[in-house]
Amino acid sequence: MVSEVLGLTDLDVVCLDAEHSPFDRMAVDQCVFALRGAGKPSLVRVPSTQPEHLLNALDCGATGVVVPHVTSADMAREVVATSHFGAGGRGYAGSTRAAGYTTKPMPAHKRDSAAQTVVFAQIEDIEAVECIDEIAAVQGIDCLFVGRIDLTVAYGAASPKDDVVLEAVERICAAGARHGCPVGMFVGDLSEIPHWRERGASVFLLSSDHNFMLSGAAALRDKVAGG
Repeated sequence: MVSEVLGLTDLDVVCLDAEHSPFDRMAVDQCVFALRGAGKPSLVRVPSTQPEHLLNALDCGATGVVVPHVTSADMAREVVATSHFGAGGRGYAGSTRAAGYTTKPMPAHKRDSAAQTVVFAQIEDIEAVECIDEIAAVQGIDCLFVGRIDLTVAYGAASPKDDVVLEAVERICAAGARHGCPVGMFVGDLSEIPHWRERGASVFLLSSDHNFMLSGAAALRDKVAGG
C-alpha cells in the first residue's frame, strides 16, 4: 500500500530497500506491481550481488537494481552481465511480469530490457574508492551510487561530513565525470544538493517512507500545539 500511495505522487522514482528492510521476493513483487500500475519507475536495492537477487527484481518488472558493495571492475562487469540477457548473463523466462506473462515476443523483451534496465553500483568501500576509475569505466554501469554512511564506517570517521568521507565522495564524482558515468547518492540534508550537483551528481534519493510518516506526525503535532 505504501508503494501504491507513493505511486500517486510526483516523485520521479521509488527505491525499495531489500538490503536493510525485510523484503522477500513476494513483497518486492507486490510493490513493483503497485508502482508499475501507477506508471512509476522502481529501483530495487538488492541484498547482495548474488544473481538470484538481480534476476528476481528484474523479472518482477523493476526498472533497475541498486547493487551494494561493488568493490572492483570485475565485480561491476559481473553485475552488469547478470542484469542483462546474453551469454552467461541473466536467465530468460517469458512467463514473468517483465515479459508480459508470455505475451511479449523474445526479441521485443530482450530489446526493451537492454534499452530500459539500469544498474546502479553502490560505492561504499575503501577498495571501491581506490579503483573508482576502473569501476566507472565499466560499460553498463549506469550510475555510481555513493554509500556515504558505509564509507563513514569504513574510514572510521565520526560523521559523514568528516573530511575523509567528503574527499572520497569528491573522488567518486570526479571519476564519474571523467568516464561519463552518472553519480548518485542519498542526501539527508537537502541543503547539500547544490554542492554535489556542482560536482556532477545528478541522481538523488532524498527521504524514506519512515521519514514521511515521522515528519508528517511531527508537523501535525506542532500545528495542533501551536494552534
